[in-house]
Amino acid sequence: MWTTENRPRYKRDKLRYPSDLTDEEWALIEPLIPPAKSGGSPRTISIREILNGIMYILSTGCQWHYVPKDLPPKSTLHDYLQRWQHDGTLNKIHHTLYMKCREQVGREASPTVCVIVGAGVNPYLFADVFGQRGVPA
Repeated sequence: MWTTENRPRYKRDKLRYPSDLTDEEWALIEPLIPPAKSGGSPRTISIREILNGIMYILSTGCQWHYVPKDLPPKSTLHDYLQRWQHDGTLNKIHHTLYMKCREQVGREASPTVCVIVGAGVNPYLFADVFGQRGVPA
C-alpha cells in the first residue's frame, strides 16, 4: 500500500533506468542465479547487468534491436533469457519473489486454495475432488 512512510522505498530516481534492480532487489535474486558453466573462459559480463537488460526489455516492451548501448548486447541478453527459461531459473526467481510478497502481507508463503473459473472447464474432471459427478450447486 502506498503511504507517506513507505513511498521513498519505491523511488527509482537514482537508478539509470526505472527497471534496473536496486541493491535490495539484487540481494534477493543473486543467490538464485546458477553459477557459470565449468570449462571454457570465465564469465566476463555482470549478471546483474544481464538482469537489468532483461528487465528493461520486459518493462518497456522495446524490440531487441533497440536495446540501449549501455546495456549488454541484445544477443547476450537473449541467450541468457532463453537459457534461464529452459533451465527453470526464471520460474525459481518468480516463485521465490512471489512467496516473499505473500509473507510481507502476512499470508502463508504458498496459497492453500485454488479457484478455477472458465466456461471451458470440464466439471467431470473434478469428480474426485467433490466426490460426485459434476460441480456441486
